[in-house]
Amino acid sequence: MATEGILHMKGGVGETSYENNSSLQRKVIMEVKTILEENMISIVSNKSIIKGCWKIADLGCSSGPNTLMAISNILNIINKTSLKLNNGISPVFQIYLNDLFENDFNTIFKLLPDFYQQKKGENVGECFICATPGNFYGRLFPNNYINFFHSSYSLHWLSQAPKDLTKNGEPLNKGNIYISRTSPPSVYEAYFKQFERDFKYFLKSRFEELTSDGVMALTFIGRETTITSAQGVIGMVLNEMVKEGLVEEEKLDLFDFPAYHPTVKEVSQLIEAEGSFTLQTIKTFKMGWDANLEKDNVDYVVDSKMRGEFIAKYHRAVYEPLLIAGFGENIMDELFSRFAKLIAQLIEIETLEFTNIVLFMTKNP
Repeated sequence: MATEGILHMKGGVGETSYENNSSLQRKVIMEVKTILEENMISIVSNKSIIKGCWKIADLGCSSGPNTLMAISNILNIINKTSLKLNNGISPVFQIYLNDLFENDFNTIFKLLPDFYQQKKGENVGECFICATPGNFYGRLFPNNYINFFHSSYSLHWLSQAPKDLTKNGEPLNKGNIYISRTSPPSVYEAYFKQFERDFKYFLKSRFEELTSDGVMALTFIGRETTITSAQGVIGMVLNEMVKEGLVEEEKLDLFDFPAYHPTVKEVSQLIEAEGSFTLQTIKTFKMGWDANLEKDNVDYVVDSKMRGEFIAKYHRAVYEPLLIAGFGENIMDELFSRFAKLIAQLIEIETLEFTNIVLFMTKNP
């Protein structure tokens, strides 16, 4: 099955849904809010569009309330600046929520009445929200149409896993589902080339769709060095399950994770080489895998077992649809139970962190 048919967060509102297991992604959005505000105010202040209609697109919106939090932050920044510059006149907002076709858009739609009421109470101008399903590694909108593109935790996903990961019919990355310390250089090269193709196509498409003074803010997972990745840990669990006869070895050898975590240098060089945008800001910040595991009261003790279970839950909400396509649904409970236990062990001996890359770009003439 094509990647765009299976790459989506787990929908609905159940115990293992993305809706109920995306607090870490929400924390990332809040961390980026200050960076967003610092960069937007100076640029927004110079736009004539501020008196009219702002067309804003959120790419990779997923399901649940996080996307509306990101949109709310953007609307508040633009509205606040507009009120200062235009004698209390608010712009109108047209919002486009984008994700792949299998995304659970309904979970977002059910939240819209409360969202509209909230924005009305905050004296934000009229706001109209619609869905734009499709692959952002390609065109989504007409030429010169969108004023502001936003994306959070989406661009580390590839349009597909690299195709050239076999030699003479044998897997180059045998026993792994992603880049690991044991992967040969050819595996890293294949993943980087796929990211390069995708990212350049993404930039070219957004350049065509943005207005002449359009801006774009992106946040995604990167890396600083070769460190432990969640995909690597899942690969370790799958290897153990292969040894125990719970997973077919052939399925493991054929499965390659469609994601890539670039370095800041790689991202900067690709933006410069593609040439469509000027990079105004690039920042990084780290966040522990269990950064948003909150305590209910002062006597609440969070041990490594609970941390492992928390981390396993939100990774399951993100990865399960993809893993079901590769290995079947019947092993998911066992897979993520083992994943939680292994994470609990790793936490005791190393620091597990995401390196987040934040970009703010303006369209070149």
